[in-house]
Amino acid sequence: MLSNALIYLAAAVLAVPVFRKLGLGAVLGYVAAGVAIGPWGVRLITDVDDILHFSELGVVLLLFIIGLELRPSRLWALRKSIFGFGGAQMGLTSIALAVLLVLAGYELTIAALLASVLALSSTAFALQLLAERHELNTRMGRTAFGNLLFQDLAVIPILALIPLLSSNGSDAPFSASEWLPPIAILLVLLAFGRMLLSLAMRLVAYSKVREVVTAMALFIVLGMATLLEYAGLSMALGAFIAGVLLADSEFRHQLEADIEPFKGLLLGLFFIAVGMSLNIGLMGDKPADIAVAVLALVLVKASVLFLLGKWQGLSTADARQLGIVLSQGGEFAFVIFGIAVAEQVLPAGVAEHFIVVVTLSMMTTPLLLWLVGRLHQGDVQEQEFDDMPASTPPVLIAGFGRFGQIIARVLRAKGIHFTALEIDQTQVDFVRAYGNEIYYGDASRLELLHAAGAAEAEIFVLAVDDPEASLRIAQVVRHSFPNLKVYARARNRKHAYQLMDEQVHLVRRETFLSAVDMTREVLLGTGMTDAEARSLVERFRQHDLDRLHAHAHLHDDEEKMRDLAKTAAQELEEMFAGDINS
Repeated sequence: MLSNALIYLAAAVLAVPVFRKLGLGAVLGYVAAGVAIGPWGVRLITDVDDILHFSELGVVLLLFIIGLELRPSRLWALRKSIFGFGGAQMGLTSIALAVLLVLAGYELTIAALLASVLALSSTAFALQLLAERHELNTRMGRTAFGNLLFQDLAVIPILALIPLLSSNGSDAPFSASEWLPPIAILLVLLAFGRMLLSLAMRLVAYSKVREVVTAMALFIVLGMATLLEYAGLSMALGAFIAGVLLADSEFRHQLEADIEPFKGLLLGLFFIAVGMSLNIGLMGDKPADIAVAVLALVLVKASVLFLLGKWQGLSTADARQLGIVLSQGGEFAFVIFGIAVAEQVLPAGVAEHFIVVVTLSMMTTPLLLWLVGRLHQGDVQEQEFDDMPASTPPVLIAGFGRFGQIIARVLRAKGIHFTALEIDQTQVDFVRAYGNEIYYGDASRLELLHAAGAAEAEIFVLAVDDPEASLRIAQVVRHSFPNLKVYARARNRKHAYQLMDEQVHLVRRETFLSAVDMTREVLLGTGMTDAEARSLVERFRQHDLDRLHAHAHLHDDEEKMRDLAKTAAQELEEMFAGDINS
């Protein structure tokens, strides 16, 4: 077993960096590594089924971490993507594929089953690719995720229908009571799961032993996954629900940090196992049939998703991206086809044929993304933002998270009009649910700034959390609207220096003033008078501000900055020592 682990690690270390360097992504690197070491490669590993089943835990952990990022209120905001878009995609794709399969000579019942399974996409492939491209929090990414979540739910009726199609002699009709256990378990979890899981984490946290807390985190994820699998649902759905129930708890960030390393390794192992399971022999026997099937599957799914994406209001570029990201078959096909063969619904040869088709379709996704990215590299992006208000307010706010909302509350209270811009569609939906006016769009896009009235506005508040995005916006605003005063939030000292390079009007580090205020309270707690504490922190604040501006032109010289930091600390000590001696 240890030798196998070394083989997996070596294959990943050798293949993934090469594929990333070529721009093909880590996922395809893992799959290629699996093909190389598997039964149809150099045969270093031959026991594919067991490792594929074990590595599915990577998908489970991935869904748990995504659940942690989605508070119930945000999940509710995705309901249209989950049920509206997801239901339409499954229905239209299944019908289109079923028609093609009937025309290819398959019986109607078999064609219907195959079509419904092939309509499912790969959660692992799609979400990993979106995460690599930093697109999970975009409108397109949220639409893709909602669709994948609906597909996880759709697995339940598909599995329930297989016994009805069985030809093994069973005449027992399908009973509605088979739906009761999963429905009952879901209702109990939704009603009491949040309280029970938080209580369990608090009890373990009292031990103050990090390893035990990590063990409890894994126990919760795997326990919920196993519970829902026992009820007839998917393990991935169970892990996702566990994540959502803990999304508002104080353990959210610790859970994410504990689970992340296991998720990364197991998900990589899953992609390697997919590569190992590819039946190269079958591809050699029927290359034309398999190629046509893969092409038909990818084209049908991508076309349906593209049209639905446009119907949802996505730009052509995002709708195209959505179609490609979800164009492959899903990992549930391996499970459902296996059950269908056991129930004598599908012939073994047909199941094996479509397992190869699904596996190859997974491999086409990163290739298509790379190819389309190269073909449309120089394309001008289409307009994609909400319609802006007709009147131009004096203030624009880019970024409507915890920082931007505080500024907005005060402006609103004083009757000062503003336009708030936010790139995270989920955040837009969440804020709008509370009656706030906010507009979706990327503030680094010049056409959006013109539409928002940047040319007539007086003040631009740059409250974006991500430093890279913040600098992009600052550069566009300063270059295109030089008379617009920019008041910028800085994540840290380095970010502040970078914003100062862009000649913004005012920079404020997000934690500096609150830390200075807390310092004053600490000094009061030590017995210092209020006047002494205020004087001390004010002198420190001014000293730090002076150094910030004095050293701005040297911030790219790390060695010089380290020397200046030591000098500044020494000057501060001498200044305070002078107060004592005077």
